[in-house]
Amino acid sequence: MFDASSRRPALPDLVGVGYKADHFSDLIAAPGPVAWLEIHAENYMGDGGRPQAQLRRLAEQFPISVHGVGLSIGGDAPLDAAHLARLKHLVGWLNPASFSEHLAWSTHTPHFLNDLLPLPYTETTLARVCSHITQLQDALGRQMLLENPSSYLAFAESEMTEVDFLAQIVARTGCGLLLDVNNVFVSATNQNTDPVSYIDAFPLAHVGEIHLGGHDEDQDDTGAPLLIDSHAKPVVDPVWALYAHTISRAGRRPTLIEWDNDVPEWPILAAEALQANRVLCASAPAVPQ
Repeated sequence: MFDASSRRPALPDLVGVGYKADHFSDLIAAPGPVAWLEIHAENYMGDGGRPQAQLRRLAEQFPISVHGVGLSIGGDAPLDAAHLARLKHLVGWLNPASFSEHLAWSTHTPHFLNDLLPLPYTETTLARVCSHITQLQDALGRQMLLENPSSYLAFAESEMTEVDFLAQIVARTGCGLLLDVNNVFVSATNQNTDPVSYIDAFPLAHVGEIHLGGHDEDQDDTGAPLLIDSHAKPVVDPVWALYAHTISRAGRRPTLIEWDNDVPEWPILAAEALQANRVLCASAPAVPQ
């Protein structure tokens, strides 16, 4: 069972990167500014093989954050018992410093949709998400972090803001939050809202990890800007600025460079991590607010 008072290994308030096998040798030999790594849980649920062997070696050198992408926390159906069992096994032997999942859904029985789909922010949805998070935390015996989504539209039936919805989840379940700053910028651009106001209203005291990543730029049918959360490009200047504002408000937090598609050579990813480290060190107040 999840015990909110239990002590777990924690990520350092430094910069990490999403691990890709192409970078294994570079990380072992010369990680530069990288202090921790994130993996996607679903890539390591098999029995042995090179992926697990490499992960065990990396875990000797780096704190590991496990990021789930397939639980469908917001789905109508119960959490998949077999998937949850595989996740529990992974977390059990790896004992990661952090575990996170998305505020999204990806299942419609019996189908799995390879996407992270948005939710309406209603009391009904809130109760379902909280029930699933409680089940997950009890199964793992640890706190999870819940990530804010990237959005392309808003639901007319929503009864509260996204920030209020997330705050209610934290209050009811004891989970923490993963603040994806690029997602905030993407959603704000697509919905014509203010990303700084979003950050200022966010329950920053509960943030256990921050994500930074790239996005693609497009236009909708009316010619308005449309941003796609692609994780395939460098972080853009407005997102760096929003990150600096976030750190100035929240203090130092573990920060991940997320680059999952069109993965670059190691020096490019290491340079992004170095930039994040510069902003983190320059922007963090002496005492978090």
